[in-house]
Amino acid sequence: MIEVKNIKKSFGDQMVLKGVSTVLDTGKTNLIIGQSGSGKTVFLKSLLGIHTPDSGTISFDGRIYSDLNADEKRELRTEIGMVFQGSALFDSMTVEENIGFPLKMFTSKTQKQIKERVDFVIDRVKLIDAHKKKPSEISGGMQKRVAIARAIVNNPKYLFCDEPNSGLDPKTAIVIDNLIQEITSEYNITTVINTHDMNSVMEIGDKIVFLKNGLKEWEGDKTQIFKTDNEAVTDFVYSSELFKKVREAVLKEGN
Repeated sequence: MIEVKNIKKSFGDQMVLKGVSTVLDTGKTNLIIGQSGSGKTVFLKSLLGIHTPDSGTISFDGRIYSDLNADEKRELRTEIGMVFQGSALFDSMTVEENIGFPLKMFTSKTQKQIKERVDFVIDRVKLIDAHKKKPSEISGGMQKRVAIARAIVNNPKYLFCDEPNSGLDPKTAIVIDNLIQEITSEYNITTVINTHDMNSVMEIGDKIVFLKNGLKEWEGDKTQIFKTDNEAVTDFVYSSELFKKVREAVLKEGN
């Protein structure tokens, strides 16, 4: 569980986060959504320790990040997996080398132990016959699978995903969404996903935090978001005719 209490963050005279509080639950996919400029990227980077909030606290299962010493922060970082927007794979490495990289860097595992773990996560994300291939030799969807496998290879407690469906076709995006949700539930991970993809909201929105102008405007789950009368949320969610029809169907079913 990640608990955020009243965090604020400014850059110069511009206050980007204006006092955001929420709880991001373990074993669930927690989605952060909002328009460009809403503060969701700064929020994610604050959770990751890239930005230091001006005030407020972020705690990881009771450990307040700002209270940790350097060694404790390093230990916490080993518990975090990250899936970057562009996958961020090493072009010169094979799939198995990319996935094994965190184990070589941050653990004392033997080469045999690394291979066993890499083979396990490759199988878990269903990467077939890809061990020896370079990122340029596989599809965008497979590259995302490699990025997810690398993020979970060290058994993280916390998984962060920044626009994981960026650049993917809708069918592949759904497959990646479902894979992230399966892994989250299976390994009881606290997963936080920055996204603008409303299909992700419909598919895997166990918890949704909607930011607007640096504030938490609304939070709920994928069912509640289609029933809310919050105008800011409905303007964002129902900007397309498809989601207007979904909402109409949900409300009709509720009646």
